[in-house]
Amino acid sequence: MSGIATLPARAPGAERPVLRERGQREVFCGLTGIIWLHRKIQDAFFLVVGSRTCAHLIQSAAGVMIFAEPRFATAIIDERDLAGIADANDELDAVVAQLLQRRPDIKLLFLVGSCPSEVIKLDLSRAALRLGRQFGPDVRVLNYSGSGIETTFTQGEDACLASLVPVLPDTEAAELLVVGALADVVEDQFARLFAAMGIGTVRFLPPRQAALLPAVGPGTRFLLAQPFLADTARALEERGAVRIPAPFPLGVEGTTLWLQAAASAFGVSAASFSSATALPQERGRRAVARYRTELAGKRIFFFPDSQMEIPLARFVSRELSMQAIEAGTPFLHRQHLAEELDLLPESVALSEGQDVERQLDRCRAARPDLVVCGLGLANPLEAEGLTTKWSIELLFTPVQGYDQAGDLAELFARPLVRRMRLAV
Repeated sequence: MSGIATLPARAPGAERPVLRERGQREVFCGLTGIIWLHRKIQDAFFLVVGSRTCAHLIQSAAGVMIFAEPRFATAIIDERDLAGIADANDELDAVVAQLLQRRPDIKLLFLVGSCPSEVIKLDLSRAALRLGRQFGPDVRVLNYSGSGIETTFTQGEDACLASLVPVLPDTEAAELLVVGALADVVEDQFARLFAAMGIGTVRFLPPRQAALLPAVGPGTRFLLAQPFLADTARALEERGAVRIPAPFPLGVEGTTLWLQAAASAFGVSAASFSSATALPQERGRRAVARYRTELAGKRIFFFPDSQMEIPLARFVSRELSMQAIEAGTPFLHRQHLAEELDLLPESVALSEGQDVERQLDRCRAARPDLVVCGLGLANPLEAEGLTTKWSIELLFTPVQGYDQAGDLAELFARPLVRRMRLAV
């Protein structure tokens, strides 16, 4: 059945219990976000100011060949910088000058902080201002922190987009802004759906080119495409933009409710909405149905890693008929996830933060059919006989929207199929 989806009623004042844990964590750092961000903003460059470990992390995560020319690099902090023998600012200026001479196509340069740069108190915000004056207006220089201290890896994207908000142009126009890095194919699909609904100007943050930064102002209504953009949302609200509350566009149901929230905010009629979304909804439902048979009734456990765990738990529970035992998330933003929590079955235990040993104990006791976790936990759990899914794959793979709903379902089915084939 197509048309307008509705959220179930929620008891006034009701609040779901959440297990809050503060202990040892197993997460990547925010530098990982560069891997998908450098592909999105095609004339931007990400210069990490960090150690050789930072360089190895990004290089291995990206899988970049040695002969390739990616749009990221690392300015290595070495022993001379740490000992104060060399001036780190002078060395950074020289690296940036060399980079921009070699790569004149760069229009937006991000100086990305790391644990080492923060430990030696290197002020990258001042460096960005200094270099911006030197190389502007041809090159805009911004900075953000990708440090792994007290953060999880998706917060790298949040910090990056938040650093863009102060330089967005002003506007008084009533426009829709979609916030969050989406694969180009997904962005194009959403743009076509919004146009079919009759919503006029729709902008995306981040843009594909630095010159296409969207304008923002009191007439801007924005939709979050990712659940981990708290700092970016706050920065946009400080510019006068208003967030449209909605679930996230994962699966057919989530995508429908996400689009419906925008349609309601811009006065789209029910008939226009149904006309624009009926066929994509049906395609998405058919694609998801192919995997429901093999996944229905399977028990799944989410370790906190990406902050996508609650929308994903909602998707597997409601559209794949899986039994989500626990949905752990590094940080639970109740306001941004309110609509997701309304949809999540009451049987799903929620946890915020992490005490990895205690969570491992709960997972082992539950013996789920599938565990969604970070790379650091996957191999040990596989060795114990549990089937795992790397949560980072859900960031690297286009999963938002109707036409990707089947691909998202397949990501959960694939590890179980692999386990079954290996057992034969």
